[in-house]
Amino acid sequence: MREKLKRKIDIGAGRVKPELVLKNAKIVNVFSHEIIEGDIAIDDGKIVGIGEYEGIEVYEMDGRYVAPGLIDAHVHIESSMVTPGQFARGIVPRGTTTIIADPHEIANVCGVEGIEYILNASEKLPLNFYIMLPSCVPATSFENAGAILSAKELEGLIHHDRVLGMGELMDYPGVISAEDNILDKIMIAEDKKIDGHGPNIEGKELNAYIAAGVKTEHECSTVEEMQNRLRLGMYILIREGSAARNLETLIRGTTRENARRCLFCTDDKHPEDILVGGHIDNNLRLAVKEGIHPITALQMATINAAECYGLKDIGAIAPGYDADLIVLKDLENFEVLEVYKKGNKVAKNKKPLFDVEVTDHSKVSNTINMKSITKEDLEVKITSDIVNVIKLLPHSLVTEKAVRKVDALNGVFQYNRNLDILKLAVIERHKSTGNIGLGLVEDFKMKNGAIASTIAHDSHNIIVIGDNDEDMLLAIKEVEKIGGGITICSKGKVLKSLALPIGGLISDGTMEEVDLQLKEMLDIAYNQLAVNKNIDPFMTLSFLALPVIPEIKLTDMGLFNVTDFSFMDLSFKE
Repeated sequence: MREKLKRKIDIGAGRVKPELVLKNAKIVNVFSHEIIEGDIAIDDGKIVGIGEYEGIEVYEMDGRYVAPGLIDAHVHIESSMVTPGQFARGIVPRGTTTIIADPHEIANVCGVEGIEYILNASEKLPLNFYIMLPSCVPATSFENAGAILSAKELEGLIHHDRVLGMGELMDYPGVISAEDNILDKIMIAEDKKIDGHGPNIEGKELNAYIAAGVKTEHECSTVEEMQNRLRLGMYILIREGSAARNLETLIRGTTRENARRCLFCTDDKHPEDILVGGHIDNNLRLAVKEGIHPITALQMATINAAECYGLKDIGAIAPGYDADLIVLKDLENFEVLEVYKKGNKVAKNKKPLFDVEVTDHSKVSNTINMKSITKEDLEVKITSDIVNVIKLLPHSLVTEKAVRKVDALNGVFQYNRNLDILKLAVIERHKSTGNIGLGLVEDFKMKNGAIASTIAHDSHNIIVIGDNDEDMLLAIKEVEKIGGGITICSKGKVLKSLALPIGGLISDGTMEEVDLQLKEMLDIAYNQLAVNKNIDPFMTLSFLALPVIPEIKLTDMGLFNVTDFSFMDLSFKE
């Protein structure tokens, strides 16, 4: 240890050459909010000097910008539908060197074994892969998940060196009412971080939520919500994902005074959006386009997140920090030319320079266990032709409750081609309970077919939408047959399927392979089944079963009113 320390001091003082020098760089200083021209001396994976240095090995930067590696402050990698290793190969070349992941999705299917799979599969990657333990499995008591994680199960993982704390507390009514099972989870994380998930909480209830120890919020959809939370000391995670895109709205609430309390995250992002649009580098581009100073944007993508989560060795370019660095062409388009992880070049020109090991996933496969389904099980029985409908909103996880007049025959809903109202079903697939929730959806605009998926946040039962029972039933049987995944059916035929054998959520292929299959399926959905082009059909469908995002959702137990956390009748009542 003494010799290592002496070497660092000697290198910093210029008496000994470091292993590597990045020469003639424009260095982004996130502490002083300025650009410093000079060299970066790197040794043993650490930055040891900024200034003028000669190294054993020298890489010429030719005046290009060098910034700290980017940090995604909150992400469910399961939404990329690839393994941790393949996820790293997708995001590291785009400049992300650290993520804070919440394996909430696979934990809802496989419990502790799901979390352990993510931890095991994310070792030995050129990516800082931290974990927040899923705090709500199931997310609520209003759905059936594949596991129930109490504080006792989570306590065995809380001291893992890559576990930073407790993930998003989605059961905010449980927090506010101080329910014992929630308090138990909060208490095991008392010396660590706790993430929030509390849309629409106001006043004293918001005070109570924060008093419980919640420090972050990624569910703000308005500037007012954002400001209310900033005033009470929270960090705001500005999200730009595939379904929820809040950056353009929230960035307008970012000021010189509060910017250091704002971070960037993606939350949920599909492969195409990562490969084409980017990852946190996309947040940077959008923020600067909306008028945020480039260095302020980089602070939000680096040091702010590091300080929020207590990550002392990353997020800045300074002596003592890990040499997690990105080389940029400019500070407007944020085109990432090279990526260094602890001084090793791991990506160039958006291509990874590393391979990943395959991790055994046998314990988190073969996860579909459901009762046999018939067409009769899919009949939507109503007592009136005036019904409550789930109305979709473009580019949002939020839905609205709409009241509509529909066709009915002998008390059973009948699809009308002239009305944009489709049937939705959520089928329990973990414990073979036979539970089926039925509802109706407006603005999906699909004709002559059905789409089914085992991705249905957060409990990940089978969710299926369609305009006829035959295709819906075929789609259900197809996702069961392939061991979980997504499928599109039309006129009695399976048009295309994407197998997701790991928990019914994750492929064992590359991000590029998954992306290609999804593109083919999107083309079918939009051009053969006439799905609304203002929505991503697969992402939108996956969130229609999430009973913690307003205003109305469907679980395997029935139609759910998120506003007052209660079930509601499909038939409208005055």
